[in-house]
Amino acid sequence: MTTWNGPSGLDRLPAARSEGEADAAWRDALVVEVDRDGGIAAREGAPLVVPASGKRLPTDILLGRVAGRPWFARPVAELNGTAVGWRDVVTADQDALAAAVALTRWHGLSPACEACGAATVPDLAGARRRCLACGALAFPRTDPCVIVAITDPDDRLLLARQAQWAQRRVSIIAGFIEAGESAEQACHREAFEEVGVRLAGLSYAGSQPWPMPRSLMLGFLGRAVDSRIRVDGDEIAEGAYYTREELVAAVAATSVVLPPHASIARGLIERWLSAR
Repeated sequence: MTTWNGPSGLDRLPAARSEGEADAAWRDALVVEVDRDGGIAAREGAPLVVPASGKRLPTDILLGRVAGRPWFARPVAELNGTAVGWRDVVTADQDALAAAVALTRWHGLSPACEACGAATVPDLAGARRRCLACGALAFPRTDPCVIVAITDPDDRLLLARQAQWAQRRVSIIAGFIEAGESAEQACHREAFEEVGVRLAGLSYAGSQPWPMPRSLMLGFLGRAVDSRIRVDGDEIAEGAYYTREELVAAVAATSVVLPPHASIARGLIERWLSAR
């Protein structure tokens, strides 16, 4: 989670995007392949980022510069080699990879023009799309979500399993912000709807892009009024509070599987674990 607390490692070049600049940048660029599902080309579990070769394709997306070097995402129907999911990647290049996955998935939808309904095409080296009929411009959308690490009055952490998840896989409570709702209100609502918990206190912890497909996760720490849990039985199948010792033992015994290390969920859980 700490990856996202400081300035981005990706210079997105907001004032210097054009097809000409993208062609010039291609000569010294690094390229990563991404499929329409957000899979990243990988080798031995690590993202495969290679020097650009051949000619830049019209669909290649200029992401920006990392340490002064241009990065492109190449949308492909099928990856050249194995794939890794963004949530499983732990690397200093997460900023660029998050942008690559989000933009590739957005362009892959070929969204129609919101003004007239006609077809759109990539524009400005992939930073936006342009309507072929009326010329209206469309930009990637970000959907805000909340995720909250809830502790009870005894400082135990609430972990829950969604109904569609595999047995033993658990995480903290999360959900989308609804229309006309603040992030804090969404935390209170999701906690009560999913696990029947009333929150006595709430504080902001940090955020993380979550390009599956286009979310921004807003992380919070919440304190429950009491230790009662009532799972909804629909979205949430089961939930329980854990002491630090209980969770460490459960993870060691593989009776509990925590979220991937790249996720803000794991970051908030480890933040609680370290606050002994």
